[in-house]
Amino acid sequence: MSEQIVLGAHMEEELVSQPEMWRRAIAQQQGEDLLPAKGAKVAVVGCGTSWFMAEAYAVAREAAGYGVTDAFAASEARIVTRDYDAVVAITRSGTTSEVLQLLEELDGNIRTVGIIGDVDSPIVGKLDAVVQLPYADEQSVVQTRFATTALAYLLSSVGEDLEHAITQAETLVNAATPQELVDAEQFTFLGRGFAVGLAHEAALKMREAVQGWTEAYPAMDYRHGPISIAAPNRVTWMLGEQPEELDTQVRSAGAIYINEDRHPLAELAYIHRVTLDRARARRMDPDHPRNLTRSVILEG
Repeated sequence: MSEQIVLGAHMEEELVSQPEMWRRAIAQQQGEDLLPAKGAKVAVVGCGTSWFMAEAYAVAREAAGYGVTDAFAASEARIVTRDYDAVVAITRSGTTSEVLQLLEELDGNIRTVGIIGDVDSPIVGKLDAVVQLPYADEQSVVQTRFATTALAYLLSSVGEDLEHAITQAETLVNAATPQELVDAEQFTFLGRGFAVGLAHEAALKMREAVQGWTEAYPAMDYRHGPISIAAPNRVTWMLGEQPEELDTQVRSAGAIYINEDRHPLAELAYIHRVTLDRARARRMDPDHPRNLTRSVILEG
């Protein structure tokens, strides 16, 4: 008898390992000195999930007083004319075409640091310094632990204490998903500060794994139009501290409102669990989602 295929088996193994991976990355960061120094003007680049982690790090680095930090999708990076001291590239595979092309364009004129999952990838030889996270690399196409582990490393480097986030996540990654979230028609994720990037990432996960209608916004911008889609059987999910009266307005529209006052990184790990459970309920496999591959490699 053939073995039964478990949908999202890799994603599940990887998402539940996140708290352990974060502890490991924090310890690694505390023993390394690879990232740009405090005061350096930095550009952070990535594609897809890695871009959203770049957004979160850029906000956190500036908020911590470490200096001007800008995040770009690698394909749209405006670096050469902006007098950056360093570029940080986040890439799980190290084979993403847009990141490799950007490094070629920089041609050694700016210090480059890569945060890499596959340390045997070709990008390693194109960087001045490499943060190696092979233990957080993944088999699932849909990213969970590599992205959050890279962010844990980066947040730790600017003084963010993640112990509370780790403790919360240890429970959340195995938490049961309420049926109303399994059945919900639509999700909107909101964030403030560095959690805006995490909201974008949460929405991307739901699109990739569930092919669902998901959106993401800075929390204060939500009431400038997007709240119009709030309705019964739809979810508005706030990561971090909510704006005043947001909960009342969303619930008055009949929507499900979630804001549990948890650390945004732990909340993202829980959203990974909810995403997996929603995918399985729809007989979808987030390890092999439609139209996606582990790395985007462009021809020519």
